[in-house]
Amino acid sequence: MRKIILFMSISLDGFIEGPDHDIGWHRVDDELHTYLNRELARMGGFVSGRVTHQLMADFWPTADQDPDISAPMAEFAGIWRAMPKTVFSRTLQHADWNTTIVREVTPATVAALTAGPGGDLALSGADLAAAFLRHDLIDEFRIHVHPVLVGRGKPLFPSADHLTALTLRETRPFPNGVVLLRYDRTGERRAGTPGAGQAPAGSNA
Repeated sequence: MRKIILFMSISLDGFIEGPDHDIGWHRVDDELHTYLNRELARMGGFVSGRVTHQLMADFWPTADQDPDISAPMAEFAGIWRAMPKTVFSRTLQHADWNTTIVREVTPATVAALTAGPGGDLALSGADLAAAFLRHDLIDEFRIHVHPVLVGRGKPLFPSADHLTALTLRETRPFPNGVVLLRYDRTGERRAGTPGAGQAPAGSNA
């Protein structure tokens, strides 16, 4: 059974982007990008929502044609093109670059993904992550904390009325000040999750 692994970058105060979608504070240098390339290349697929997928599809298919692009970015362009991709969207009608569209986030649709062949699945996007979290469908969290306080913006984790137990598996500091925190989902899962006999609806536009 493949795992769902959330890969996200956040500020120290928990935001994925600042006001007006600002991510200029992300500190992704060549060393960090090379590390991320190595980790993501091991995955069996990328899972995202419509907005994240379209942003990626607008840039990465031809990014390595730019002679001024960095070597790690050029490498990731090849990784992104080759990787099987799943986009959760109710509205998207067509997607290229080895992409499958799934309409709803439910335990059943995610179970079908994780039952497939290949490596684990890399999940990205705060809105889609929130939908997965509502059903307790994330197995591992790889959170890259950037050394900045954004102050306000879009948080990674939504408010919730329950506790989710995690186990710290790894910490890794990078020279640019970013720190990887890797957690496994542990403890009893909530009702309505795979194996609990319920399949409440979830979605991502």
